[in-house]
Amino acid sequence: MITLPVLDSTSPLPADSSGEVGMYDRYGRTIRYLRLSLTNACPMRCTYCRPDGALLAHKGDMMTAGEIAATVDHLVEEHGLRKVRLTGGEPTSRNDFVSIVRRLAGIDDLYELSMTTNALTLARHARTLADAGLSRVNISLDSLRRDRFRRITGIDGLHLVMAGIDAALDAELTPVKVNTVVVRGQNDDELVDLVRFAIDRQVEIRFIELMPMGPLASSWSDRYVPAAEMKDRLGELGLTWNAVPTGNDAARRYRATLPDGQQVNIGFITAMSCPFCDACDRIRIAADGSFYPCLMDRPAGSLLSALRPVIDFDELDYQIERGLLRKAAEHPATGTVTMTDIGG
Repeated sequence: MITLPVLDSTSPLPADSSGEVGMYDRYGRTIRYLRLSLTNACPMRCTYCRPDGALLAHKGDMMTAGEIAATVDHLVEEHGLRKVRLTGGEPTSRNDFVSIVRRLAGIDDLYELSMTTNALTLARHARTLADAGLSRVNISLDSLRRDRFRRITGIDGLHLVMAGIDAALDAELTPVKVNTVVVRGQNDDELVDLVRFAIDRQVEIRFIELMPMGPLASSWSDRYVPAAEMKDRLGELGLTWNAVPTGNDAARRYRATLPDGQQVNIGFITAMSCPFCDACDRIRIAADGSFYPCLMDRPAGSLLSALRPVIDFDELDYQIERGLLRKAAEHPATGTVTMTDIGG
């Protein structure tokens, strides 16, 4: 088992509350959640994510479907991993993404297999993904206005995303969560409309604080909208806020009720105004095998040396253990990579 000491090499690490032994970092945080990027390719050029002129196609040597399945299976069966989120880029840009879903869904003891997607092709794939074993989807949606959506993403695709949301609901890839990165001067005037949209579609809306990484890092202080301000702006809806226990969820979640009795789940991902690092239970593996103990930190090496020419699970454990030693108590003040490199 990968068990890193909290104090020194002789300090035993306890099992978690369920009695299971798993991966721990040096601060005693249990690692149960993997964000796994399938590709850095994405047809969108979101203003906060992809630098101007960045490639839309796959770049670099990517992990194969077999390497991905073997890595996840090992982490689940030997080290207590319980959740996997497939990310990108855009995960559906990879030709074998359905096959990967099917292989991962067949792993015993994997509690949840979800995907973050821009939903441009989800109307075509939602039922196939559900049949392959995908549990649910998170869908990126930063504007409900066609022209603004095109300016933010570089694509006239709002109608495709809407069709994708409907298809995900029809395929019961639920709960469907809609993610909005809130950027001052770009879409911060749409919060009320987005909540009304979530009520109408019966999806959960999650507002994400802009992080100082990627193309907007240099102007972050002018573009950043803290969650407290977002919540204040929603005051015109007359919502009654009831906090929902979140556990290790990154979002501060509420079951909000309108004066007419309608309800909606609203989440705020407060990486900057109220970091949730003390409860962080996740690691990230990029499409090229780079291992990230933290979203905003540098990679801690690559797992490819443990996967090729044949898989060496002892070496894989060593590389992950070495990387977990790099997982800091809190994320850095600024990010060092772009989101397309690491996955969301």
